[in-house]
Amino acid sequence: MALSELNRRRWRNFRRNGRAFWSLVIFSVLFVLAMFAEIVANDKPIVASYRGELYFPAYNFYPETAFGGDFGTEAIYTDPAVQCLIVTGGSQDCWDTPEDLVAAVDTGTSDIPKDQQGWMIWPPIPFHYSTINNVGSAPSAPDATHWLGTDDTARDVLARVIYGFRISILFTLIVTVVASTVGIAAGAIQGYFGGRTDLVFQRMLEIWASTPSLYVIIILFAILGRSFWLLVFVTILFGWPALVGVVRAEFLRARNFEYVRAARALGVSDRTIMFRHILPNAMVATLTMLPFVVTGTISGLAALDYLGYGLPASAPSLGELALQAKQNLQAPWLAFTAFFTFAIMLSLLVFIFEGVRDAFDPRKTFK
Repeated sequence: MALSELNRRRWRNFRRNGRAFWSLVIFSVLFVLAMFAEIVANDKPIVASYRGELYFPAYNFYPETAFGGDFGTEAIYTDPAVQCLIVTGGSQDCWDTPEDLVAAVDTGTSDIPKDQQGWMIWPPIPFHYSTINNVGSAPSAPDATHWLGTDDTARDVLARVIYGFRISILFTLIVTVVASTVGIAAGAIQGYFGGRTDLVFQRMLEIWASTPSLYVIIILFAILGRSFWLLVFVTILFGWPALVGVVRAEFLRARNFEYVRAARALGVSDRTIMFRHILPNAMVATLTMLPFVVTGTISGLAALDYLGYGLPASAPSLGELALQAKQNLQAPWLAFTAFFTFAIMLSLLVFIFEGVRDAFDPRKTFK
């Protein structure tokens, strides 16, 4: 669908803001990599060839019996015996000398037919966020194997950062979109109709804003258990009033403008006037608040994880990484990783929304 002339102007204004544009490029690359975290950091091969057939262990479940093993549970691909089964096409000698058989296949000295020999393609970071590594003492310092070291349970920090970044951004996007939609609609209704409608909504907001959200989260998690979607629901429940005040003020100001009166005189419906005529003019003020909503959502998730009331304990969490940094002061790489991850992520988002706000500013769009 072709962009309108107005939106093309906005895009050109956004492109002229070098800091915002390149922040969008960098953030997009990081987000795409995080969305495909299973092929970036995983303890399972991306692709495996076994007897001429392709398997995708990073995204699918395959029992060990699929590769000639004895167990019906999922194959442990880091086990030398399982690797030998895949490479040699299910040779029963893999239970005795797996390393020797794999080396023979790699050097071309094996007597296994070529059509039965397999191969595996591993991710660049061969560790899942839940992989417990044999590193001696944990947390271990960064090295050639673990680029950002390991945490206090010997899990690779870089893998947990990648998966934690994905969870944080997806959580923020879902909460921001839903909460902003509800908040903008509520603020528009209050500001446009005013009077008794505005009065009732304001009293309801005052009551709702005084509800202690942390206590509600603790009670719900104690009853229902911690989960991603429950946390999303509770955050939306207490986050939607963030934009109500700004949108309400803009609609109160604009509802008596001449173009609104003219639209009413022509018989245009209230919904069309609100969301097609007034809301676009209120977008600058709304977009000015969005960076605070986004950064507040990310910080809120990290704070809940830090306190132990956020995502499940097994989930990769940037807040949990910050907690580990506090508990392991002898491992400064944990603190540096948590700090720079938050600083880079939040800075990129603020720069992007700053450019979006300027692009939607009519004074700059029509300059």
